[in-house]
Parts: sequence; structure tokens; C-alpha cells
Amino acid sequence: MTTITPSTQTSQDLFTRACAVMPGGVSSPVRAYQSVGGQPFFIASGSGCHVRTEDGNEYLDFVGSWGPLILGHAHPAVTSAVQKAVALGTSFGAPCLPETELAEKICAMSPVLDKVRFVNSGTEATMSALRLARAVTGRDGFIKFDGCYHGHADSFLVKAGSGLATFGESSSAGVPTACSALTGVLPLDNEKALEEWFAANGDQTAAVFVEGIPANCGLLPQRKEWWKKLREVTRAHGTLLVVDEVITGFRVAPGGFCSLEGIDADLVTYGKIIGGGLPVGAYGGRKDLMDRICPDGNVYQAGTLSGNPLCMAAGIAALDAIVAQDGWQRLEQLGSHWERLLQPLLAREIAAGHPLTLTRRGSLFWLCFDATEAPRTFAAIPSSGAKRFARFFHELLSRSIMIAPSAYEVGFLNLAMDEEILTQAAVAFGEALEASR
Repeated sequence: MTTITPSTQTSQDLFTRACAVMPGGVSSPVRAYQSVGGQPFFIASGSGCHVRTEDGNEYLDFVGSWGPLILGHAHPAVTSAVQKAVALGTSFGAPCLPETELAEKICAMSPVLDKVRFVNSGTEATMSALRLARAVTGRDGFIKFDGCYHGHADSFLVKAGSGLATFGESSSAGVPTACSALTGVLPLDNEKALEEWFAANGDQTAAVFVEGIPANCGLLPQRKEWWKKLREVTRAHGTLLVVDEVITGFRVAPGGFCSLEGIDADLVTYGKIIGGGLPVGAYGGRKDLMDRICPDGNVYQAGTLSGNPLCMAAGIAALDAIVAQDGWQRLEQLGSHWERLLQPLLAREIAAGHPLTLTRRGSLFWLCFDATEAPRTFAAIPSSGAKRFARFFHELLSRSIMIAPSAYEVGFLNLAMDEEILTQAAVAFGEALEASR
């Protein structure tokens, strides 16, 4: 890692300074450590699978900017591409060749994309996909699933009520009731709930939004039978199936989750993975749907920085580098190795009377404290586990390992890691588990 002179101020000093000019001292709430306690450290640099703080401390990073850094921090191919691009101009607000090149690459890799539209974030992608679905179907309502996260647009900020299905209640102030009332929320892993919803509301439902692998409320892979039923009922009622691949797209397989599991989605949304970690998003699907978007159609969506040349160059370089090293096979090898290392630790915890489960899909993993079996729904996650997770989180930090500061967020492996690094990390995980009891 490149040596950087530590700041003359500690992270604690910097956080106090930040709180004076930013809400909570952060630009995204989970970074404030409120669910785990303590104060966040400020990161000065990253290289490979490590980050260095302004205090001069180094950590093995299982967060990876919340998933997009499949190659690790500051990969030479990506940084070189960005440096070359920035020398030519930072933003044009006009078409540029890298924009077309990345679009061609993504469409060729994904089995469900004929055309794609670039935006600036996963939130913009899902928001735009919902507008398109409403225009295509002529319906206003849509459904999401309890615990799944699709960005912070008003329509998606809802939580489930009791029973099999309810209309949404906003989980954020400032969202009009009339807006959230159009959002239905269903439990995951429940075919009966799907059938009942569509029997009652199918002709009012424009779209179903679902994460390829729900990964913002724990890691909750769904059964193939559930996916089959979801596709059946949406198709039968003329409802668009929108698969949110902000986390899974181009991480779990070359064509994302839809490619891996053979999901015939109508629309797919992507996020920062396709920009090599830079701020970018996209939504895409069949030609007949995407041709409804302006200027070809009457569904408006625009953005000055959409297709930004820096993000496009980074995305091309990142995808090329992953392909060149057969990255998806390597990620699965690393994931399998990591799972084998953690299984004995889980067995030890369970034997000691401390239930703990591990869920892994490819390079995604999640530990669920106080659970006797791996949850498949948000409601099945024991709330009591969050207290032990907070202790575990800080025990790992004391051993120079960084995971997400939330019991409901997943961990990410990257291609800068190797078996030796993971073997050493497993020792620290074992110590932290024992110390956090």
C-alpha cells in the first residue's frame, strides 16, 4: 500500500469537525456507527484488499465500498483508465465513445438486455425503471419485498406491516402517504402470499421489484420454486419483473444473477459495479420496453452526468480486468475457501450455546447471530443478534479487520485477496467470536 502521512488530526477530531457541517457527520447514515456504537474512522487510502485510516492504521477490508470493488482498491487497470480519461475532460454532457463501448459490453454479457440507459446511481436506476414500468402497463401500483432495499426514492422507502401483505407505510419522514400507498410489501419465501396478492391486485400492479439475492437485510437467497412462481404470476397478470442487480450484477456471474439462475427478467437495474466503483447506475431490458424511453418514446429520464466519461472508462477497465483473470471462477474459489475456514468456528460457537449461521453465495457472505438456521426472510432474523454483532464488530476492528457496521449488511470478498490472507482473517474471526460472547 502506498504510504500516506497520517493526518495531524485523529479520526475522532475529524468526526467532530464533520458533524459541524454534515448531518451526523456523514454522507450516508450507516457510516455513523450508530447501530454498533463508537465513532467511525476516516479512510485516507485503499490498496488491494486493505484500507488505511487518517490515523495511520491499516485494515483488511470486507466492505469494498459496499460491493463494487471486485478487483480491490486502486486496481492499476482502473486507476490508469481514469487517469487517461480525466486528462481528456471530466464531463461533457454529450455522447462519448466509452459510453457506447460500455453499453455494448454490458448488453453482450447480460442475457436479458437488448438496450441499456446509464444513470448515476442504483437509486436512479430503480426509480427510472419504475417510471418505465408504470408507463408500459398503465398501472400505478407495484410491490417490493419486506427488507429488500432498492435505493432511497420515495416509492421504495416502505416497510411491511403484519400479515401476508400490506400496503406500505413509509419508513422515512417526508414521504407522502399517497406515494407510499402505491407500494405493496410482501414477505419473501412465500408463494401463497404471491398468489393472494395477484388474485386481488394483479390488474393494478405495474411491476415487482426484487433483489437478485436480497443482501441489504442479511443475505437471503430465495428458493428456485419461489422464483418460478414469481415469474409465473407476473407474466400471467402482465406485470413486469424487475430484478435489482445493484449488488449481484457482474459479481456473482458474468451476466449477473439472471444469467446464473436463468431468470427471464423484463428489466434489470445495476449500480456501481459497472463503473468499477465510481458513481454510476443503469437500467435495461428488452428493446420494446427500452424504446419507450425518451427520445425514442415518451418516458422522460435525463442526467447531465449520465454516461460520464470517467465512470465509463473505469467500468470498461474493471470488466475487462475481471474477464482477463477469469475473475468469477476465482471469486467462487475464494468463497468456498472462506466458507471452509469459517465452518469450524460456527460449530464451536454452536457447541458453546451461541447459535450462529453462515450464508454464502459466491463472494457474498453473512453471519447471523442467535439464529439456529439460516433465515430466508427479514422477519426470521433474530433482533437479539444485533447486540452481539456490535461487540463482534469492534473485536474485529481491534484485530485490524473491517466489516460493515451493521448486523444486516453482508461481507464481500475481492480478487486482491488470496487463501493466505483469508486463512489469517479466519483466525481473527475466531478470536473475535470468542471475545464477543
